[in-house]
Amino acid sequence: MNNDVFVKKRSSGARINKLIVRLALFLSILAAILIFFIVLTVYSSNRLMNVDGSDVSNIPSNVLPSYSTCSFESFDEQTNLSGWFFKCEEPISTIIVVHNSGSNRLPFGVNMVDLIELWLENNYNVFLFDLRNSGESEGDISCYGYLEWQDVIGAIAQVKKISVTTDVILYGIGSGCTSSCLAYSKLPESNLSDAEKERLDSKFTNLGFDRGYVKGMILDSPAMTSDDYIKPIVEQNEFLGKVTKNFVPLAIRFSAGEDKALNIASEVSRMPIPVCIIYGGHDVFIGADNIKKLVDDRMRLNSNITEEMVVPGAGYLEAFSTDNDAYCDEIIGFLHKYFG
Repeated sequence: MNNDVFVKKRSSGARINKLIVRLALFLSILAAILIFFIVLTVYSSNRLMNVDGSDVSNIPSNVLPSYSTCSFESFDEQTNLSGWFFKCEEPISTIIVVHNSGSNRLPFGVNMVDLIELWLENNYNVFLFDLRNSGESEGDISCYGYLEWQDVIGAIAQVKKISVTTDVILYGIGSGCTSSCLAYSKLPESNLSDAEKERLDSKFTNLGFDRGYVKGMILDSPAMTSDDYIKPIVEQNEFLGKVTKNFVPLAIRFSAGEDKALNIASEVSRMPIPVCIIYGGHDVFIGADNIKKLVDDRMRLNSNITEEMVVPGAGYLEAFSTDNDAYCDEIIGFLHKYFG
């Protein structure tokens, strides 16, 4: 009898030990997989953030309209940026071009000259500049808008110093839409009370302008959210990108000090300023259907100050190259209709 009890206890103990070993093995494997994906996410995010922007095209001086070179600080007061300022005789406003990640102040290369000349002929100053880690600007990393919004505010501040215009129009291209929309959302609202102004960070109060200084926006290929510019790159170029695409944007945001993605669709839909949205009808990078949803959201709230242009057959950021004339006509028509 005692031997039977001993055998049963011994058998039960062996089963428990086996269960513990299996559980420990399972947890070890789970932990190893988790560590692997964390390392892979960090590696992928570092690769994406350390990709240098392209060099500024070497355009002959006799091709470009007359301009002045500018060197100025980003809003973070740590990054020196470089740009060009083109001015006309009696400007209506100043257009600030905010390029896509991996690009530079001439997002359409030498063909950008067509747009610059068109804007100047129609009485708009033009400010082109390189975001951090692009072209001739300083900076070690690119964050797809999550740090670059500070560069946009720096550019607005520079324009305020050197231009006679009393407002600006932001022209975001690709992830430049994130940079532009984040900059707009970070700026203090107009007509704040004295008590509300006192609660602002002194860096914003010292700017000398608020959200009202941005009178309009032109957005080429705006995504639904800021992360949508990062996910396709991860999925297409990184190992196990179909899985890590959901985590790499988080790592990039964390590096930039931003706690959440920007809902660009929501932000754009609520902007009380004229907005022109242009995109390719064959965009499979961020998805033409997704951009259409953003446009529809905007139209529901602000259809009277919204313009939309879809270029059939054009892919992501290909609207300009696919139909240059129509693209330029759309932008000039938008400017004439809402700004004179």
